[in-house]
Amino acid sequence: MLGIAKKIFGTENDRTIKKLRPLVQKINDLEPKFEAMNDDALKGQTDVYKQRLADGESLDDLLPEAFATVREAAKRTLGQRHYDVQLIGGITLHRGQVAEMRTGEGKTLVSTLAAYLNALNGKGVHIVTVNDYLAKRDAEWMGQIYGFLGMTVDCINNYEAFGNQRKAAYNCDITYGTNNEFGFDYLRDNMKFSVEEMAQRGHVYTIIDEIDSILIDEARTPLIISGPTDDKSELYRTIDGIIPLIDEEGYDVDEKARTATFNEEGNEQIEDLLNERGLFEGESLYDVENVTVVHHINQALKAHKLYVRDKDYIVKNDEVVLIDEFTGRMMDGRRLSDGLHQAIEAKENVDIKPENVTMASVTLQNYFRLYDKLSGMTGTAETEAGEFAETYGLEVLVIPTNRPIQRIDDEDVIYRTEQEKFKAIVDDIEEKSAKGQPILVGTVSIEKSERLSEYLTQRDVPHRVLNARFHDQEASIVAQAGVPGAVTIATNMAGRGTDIQLGGNLEMRAHQEIPETATEDVRQEQEAKIKAEIAELKEKALKAGGLYVLGTERHESRRIDNQLRGRTGRQGDPGRSKFYLSTEDDLMRIFGGDRLKSMMSSMKFEEGEHLTNRFMSKAVERAQVRVEQRNFDIRKNLLKYDDVMNDQRRTIFEQRMEFMTDDDVSDVIEDFRHQLSEDLIATHIPKKAYAEQWDVEGLNVAIKEAILMDVPFDKWAQEEGIADEEMLTRLKKAGDDAFDQLSSGLDDSEMLRAQKQILLQVIDKNWREHLQQLDSLKSVIGMRAYGQRDPLNEYKSEAFTLFDNLLTSLREDVTKAMMNLLLNVQMQRQQRAQNEQQAATQQAAQNASRTLKNEAGQASPSAARRARSPMDMVGTATAAAGSSAPEASSSETSSKSDPKTASTGELTKKQLIGVSRNSLCPCGSGKKFKHCHGKL
Repeated sequence: MLGIAKKIFGTENDRTIKKLRPLVQKINDLEPKFEAMNDDALKGQTDVYKQRLADGESLDDLLPEAFATVREAAKRTLGQRHYDVQLIGGITLHRGQVAEMRTGEGKTLVSTLAAYLNALNGKGVHIVTVNDYLAKRDAEWMGQIYGFLGMTVDCINNYEAFGNQRKAAYNCDITYGTNNEFGFDYLRDNMKFSVEEMAQRGHVYTIIDEIDSILIDEARTPLIISGPTDDKSELYRTIDGIIPLIDEEGYDVDEKARTATFNEEGNEQIEDLLNERGLFEGESLYDVENVTVVHHINQALKAHKLYVRDKDYIVKNDEVVLIDEFTGRMMDGRRLSDGLHQAIEAKENVDIKPENVTMASVTLQNYFRLYDKLSGMTGTAETEAGEFAETYGLEVLVIPTNRPIQRIDDEDVIYRTEQEKFKAIVDDIEEKSAKGQPILVGTVSIEKSERLSEYLTQRDVPHRVLNARFHDQEASIVAQAGVPGAVTIATNMAGRGTDIQLGGNLEMRAHQEIPETATEDVRQEQEAKIKAEIAELKEKALKAGGLYVLGTERHESRRIDNQLRGRTGRQGDPGRSKFYLSTEDDLMRIFGGDRLKSMMSSMKFEEGEHLTNRFMSKAVERAQVRVEQRNFDIRKNLLKYDDVMNDQRRTIFEQRMEFMTDDDVSDVIEDFRHQLSEDLIATHIPKKAYAEQWDVEGLNVAIKEAILMDVPFDKWAQEEGIADEEMLTRLKKAGDDAFDQLSSGLDDSEMLRAQKQILLQVIDKNWREHLQQLDSLKSVIGMRAYGQRDPLNEYKSEAFTLFDNLLTSLREDVTKAMMNLLLNVQMQRQQRAQNEQQAATQQAAQNASRTLKNEAGQASPSAARRARSPMDMVGTATAAAGSSAPEASSSETSSKSDPKTASTGELTKKQLIGVSRNSLCPCGSGKKFKHCHGKL
């Protein structure tokens, strides 16, 4: 019934597209107007639109004219005109939705429409690509349109410096870059100490190319900025040597869930092996003393049993480099956490880099949800529409193709063994290549691509391999994959970003074949020659059937398979796709391949005979759906945990930004000091408690640690009728007096700067420690499920408690650091004053000695008696030193006041400041000042 209704009324997607047609027609109607403008008039439209925005019009009001302007600029700069379906794509992006557009429909050009329109408000547009090459290429390529219209454009990537150059890129109207770089810059900015040092200027609007690859495939791994810890290389190598010694019955591996765990038998073997190596403590493997070793053993098991070389990672230049399972690209600089990467390095016997401590982190989900408006485009989004809606609030709109699709998708063929499958694949490739049909072969791992390459080499079939090992040649290999008879083997074609054009790619060939030194005439002549050759080759490829896409097995994600298929049949070209499977493929094996293999054997399938069955293809698709759902559940669960941290992250980052932008944070410092006093009083002098129940001694110790001062709580506590409120009032006043005394005479601007620096540094230190605590909590919280408690709710509760502790630590640490700094500054000033005093004394003594010698023969005895002694001169020198001289030396303080009778408030104000670090402490303890009240 539903199918009949769709045929009559169309799908919701069809109805949405229909509603957009009048707007497209409105843009088309404006084309003659803009075609009639000269270049200067067309360029001037940008200023006109900006003024209209300032006068109150909205971006929606400007859309038709802005899109028509961009279309005309594209015609004049790139020689390309936006199709009507591309205009629909641009409208979709502007509305903050996901545009699903087939490969070859010109998504890169589509982005210019929405980017230009949204850049008119001057707040910046970020365009996200999957790698640095595409960011640079698109910024230069599409930048011709933006530049023509007076817009500034730049790109950020791994190789450019940070600082002013980075900031300048973000200050452009349109900024290209990868998802990782945008995310890491956000984290770096929130570790800076002034707004001027920050690169990004906000998160207003972003367009994400290959949005499914970035927001779904890569979203399982958070972005982390980390710092190294202690080197444990020997421990990793020792533990790595243990794993091969454990019997297969000692552990369980679940490939579906990607887990590997030791069982009871394995635990016993581990205990014996650890004992032999002196790494076992206590009575049980799971005693607290063995937690670290057990953790590393579990990671080593995963490294050996779950992570496969040339599939999950490669070894390059003595380093373990991870491979993106969805794109097949190397992920340089990306490392697995919790010691797992180190375990793989030990397994491969390469240099082991120290583990890292998290300094800042954010998931891609939570980073991109910072943007006021988020949009994206890809060739395959409909299968993940539910996740886009639930996680990001994004709707998916499937844009029709410019020309009808002529691609033929054959049913999957299934072989009994992988060996039989590969033989059939090689036969098919050899046959199609011989008749001049270009072939794109998709594999799911480097290992499979290199194995297939060996088979083709044995048959003398020319071919090229594209995988993580040949990452740098990616663009040129893909660009020429449409040449007649070309055979290209690619590991996961997701997000390659370069179209496979039948006959070859003009731009790529021109770049490779025409020298940079060639004159314009020579260049045009050569380009015309290449264009003619490509047209001839395209005709041959079309006659041979167009591009043939051959999949060597099904990926666990339908989107990756669809992206591979989508490489053929672009812009109405003919094409064909086919997948070869075997019961030994990973996906088939995990989801019932053994049963199918037994069935094929019982049905007496001969070697090389295959099964073609529509129901089997549907069964494979159902298996993919189950894997996708499981992966979605994993991402959703991870996001729930990260949302807890994200709320805290935003609170800290917003507070940090507020402190950075404030000129004066002295009120915050005072507030922290007062709150600390309240916390200490509440802890040691509870409300409604009797005086004899007060912990006066503990309060004294805590105050001395936090505010570096003695307060006469003993004396106050003995006063009749005194309560906790009065104690708090006196404590706050004593703290304020001590702060004022220590900060007296200091430069106000320097003081304000120091307060801000301390505030930010203490926040960063405590936030790093908090992240480590949350990581540790997350790793063990799952155990709460055994006690019939929801781990997520437990995590929320525990994380809230930890965050509350973080805020308490902030108040205490900021107060302590501030008082320490002031005490240090005052002691340095005191030391300088003492040095000046000693120098003046010596100079005065020398002057007096010379005076006495000069007057000795002339002065009468009475005159000699009236002459000042060296001691008198010391007094004069002290007076000359001015107010910077100490009020009293340490010895004078000791003789003038008895520490047992002097009030502790006076000790702090008068005696504490004027004491040399190496003098005896004025409290009478007999210790040096630096080891007593001057201890930092």
